[in-house]
Amino acid sequence: MTTGPNRILDEFAKLMTDAAGAAQGVRREVETAFRSQAERAMNSLELVQREEFEAVRDMAIKARAENKALVARIEALESKLAALGGEDADKASPAAPAKPRTKK
Repeated sequence: MTTGPNRILDEFAKLMTDAAGAAQGVRREVETAFRSQAERAMNSLELVQREEFEAVRDMAIKARAENKALVARIEALESKLAALGGEDADKASPAAPAKPRTKK
């Protein structure tokens, strides 16, 4: 036989259980809303994805290596040119600029 105080405690426990379930539902809703707002904010910042960043970084590394190789190649060609007498041509005075024609 259930008495008054036990029945009140049972009802109170049932109410608290329902409140805990409702609180979990609210928590899930808040998390979902927060995630969607965070995604919207990230998209508005135009951030780059990791894969795109790594691809561009790899391209930059490759370009730097090619640049160094080209610099070395140019230096080698310049030294060959200097050895063949190209420096004498560099030291010569440049051609005199042409005089403008006057009307006759």
